[in-house]
Amino acid sequence: MDSKNKITNTFKYKNIGVDYSLENYDLQNSLNQFNGFENDFKLSHQLNGATKLNLEINPTVNFESNIGLSDVSLLGGIEMTHSFNRSNAISIGVKRMTLFGKPEILPTFSFYHQISPNTFIEAGFPNSTFSYSNNTRNSFSLTNSFNGNFYNLDKPEVLDHLNAATKVSFSQMTSALEYERNMDSNWFVSLKGGYEFNKKYNLTNNSGDSKLDFNSTNSYIFNIGIKYKH
Repeated sequence: MDSKNKITNTFKYKNIGVDYSLENYDLQNSLNQFNGFENDFKLSHQLNGATKLNLEINPTVNFESNIGLSDVSLLGGIEMTHSFNRSNAISIGVKRMTLFGKPEILPTFSFYHQISPNTFIEAGFPNSTFSYSNNTRNSFSLTNSFNGNFYNLDKPEVLDHLNAATKVSFSQMTSALEYERNMDSNWFVSLKGGYEFNKKYNLTNNSGDSKLDFNSTNSYIFNIGIKYKH
């Protein structure tokens, strides 16, 4: 917007398909497709030469197949970044997120250090990154992140006469190596490979209490992406 204010808006759609390998779950024809819409609005305001205020508003809609008002969640929060010099900065904030499979207010923090003109490290929660660029077109990143989400079920899943589940919850920790190359000034191609561990897939009630744990196993991931930046 100007020298002190910057706005970023990102819209996402996600579809998750679940393949059940254990026959005793008897869910081959249900609880296997979930959808989500997300709009992430960020406002960054430079308070002074060393301190920046970041505001994030993140409404989401997560559902199985039918959308209702109860599927809408308002996430986001506030974060403050202070630069000690050109090479070191620290960020501290608080956000409402779904990293562990349910909406929670959690602290965020990170420490940024520019090791060299081509290399930097950012360590914190929920994301950490080590990045290296051998030239202006290539960048390599080693990342570690917490991520998760939940989806409302169209109808409660009755497990027994005492327990019924109304949501499905996903969470995991991901470590990955990513390569990004800019094809021109606007188009970028990325390759990402890594490992997901501490994976959890549960059926829960409205309070987020687990009613059925699917005992998810760790797994490898591989992504190919195309980005356009203007």
